[in-house]
Amino acid sequence: MSVAPCTERPVALIDLLDRLLQGGVVLTGDLVLSIADVDLVRIDLRAVIAPVAASALSQISEAPCPRPPAV
Repeated sequence: MSVAPCTERPVALIDLLDRLLQGGVVLTGDLVLSIADVDLVRIDLRAVIAPVAASALSQISEAPCPRPPAV
């Protein structure tokens, strides 16, 4: 049994995103805004995008809502 190379099989973007999100994705990045070699703003991005299990969703929906404090 032979397996076709990946370059010959068409892969839709939605299929690729589905596969990435099923396993989870970690995004990292740095952004620095500077003027005249003076750093003005620095933003570090660290994000984990992962699927939420159905059990976690059911626990959230079953949890009682907190009541606002009495005034």
